[in-house]
Formats: sequence, C-alpha cells, structure tokens
Amino acid sequence: MMNYSLAQSIDNDFEQGESTLDHLIAELITGLGEDVTREGLIKTPQRVERSLRFLTSGYQGDIKKILNGALFEAESAEMIVVKGIEFYSLCEHHMLPFFGTAHIAYIPHRKILGLSKFARVVDLFARRMQVQERMTAQIADALVEVLEPAGVAVVTEASHLCMMMRGVEKQGATTRTSAMRGAFKSAADTRQEFLAAIR
Repeated sequence: MMNYSLAQSIDNDFEQGESTLDHLIAELITGLGEDVTREGLIKTPQRVERSLRFLTSGYQGDIKKILNGALFEAESAEMIVVKGIEFYSLCEHHMLPFFGTAHIAYIPHRKILGLSKFARVVDLFARRMQVQERMTAQIADALVEVLEPAGVAVVTEASHLCMMMRGVEKQGATTRTSAMRGAFKSAADTRQEFLAAIR
C-alpha cells in the first residue's frame, strides 16, 4: 500500500504537470525491501525513469517523419536485403529485455528507401513494450505502407531474458519470427532467395 506522503507527493506532481514515474519506481524499490534513501539508490528512480522513457520512445515516433526525405525513385526491381540490424526491446509480459537482430528485404516497385532508415524503422517498433511476433509484423506492415513494394520480408532473431534469467532459465534458446508480404509470401523461390541471403 502506498504511504500517504508518497501519494500526496504524486498528487502534487500531477497538479504541477511533472513526472510521477520516479516516485512510483521509488515505491517499487521500497516494496522490494530496499532502502531507497541509501547512497547507491538515491538517484536510481530518476535513472530508471530516463531509461524506461528511452526504451519506450517508439510510442512517440512517427514513421512518416522518420522516413521523410529518404524516399527515392526506384531504378530497378531487384531484391534489396539489409541484414544484421541489432535491436533491443522490452517483453510486455515481464518488462525484461529481449534483443537480437532483424533482417529485412524488399522488392521495389516505384520507391526505394535510404539504407540507414531501416534501422530507424526497427528501433521505432522495438522501443516499445512488445512481443517479438508483433514487432516483426509491425516492421513489415510499416514498410509496405510507405514503400508500396512488390514484396517485403522481415525476419527477427532474439534472446529473451524472461526465459534466460527466470522461469525455465534456458540460456541458449533463441526465438526466430518472420513476416512475409507480397511476392515473398506468394513466391516460394523469392522467399528462399531471401532466406538464403540471411543464412
């Protein structure tokens, strides 16, 4: 149960338009049996708040703003593959990290995208409370919407700390998810070309 002084402090911050997340984190630390006033923990609530706001900054992102100025006229319709894009996300079930790499391919129709923007698209959806399957699909669907390509493929491979640190505690397990759109879904040879490229 939250004590009265902490609840009053949170109410005051709401009235003043200030953040209350650090107060809630302080209450959490206290609830876990720690002394939030000891030297090593005095600034921990503020650090954790800044960290969480960064790790969930994808909620404030706008795909169109991220890609603005990076779309160009396509000169060919050959497959483009960008692989090994690292990402870090938070499992929405336990708020523990999962992390790994994303591999993306697309077949241009009228537009191509500057290569660095693929990493920004991955970060936009990774920096949220997520499940890997949804994140993979969101990346693919966003690229379909913006690029209107002949096809998009996304594969992500990740290690989940909710499996490694707790629960079954399996250190070597990884999870692979895929989202195939357009030609990558309908044409087996196109799909196999992509999977061979990232193998």
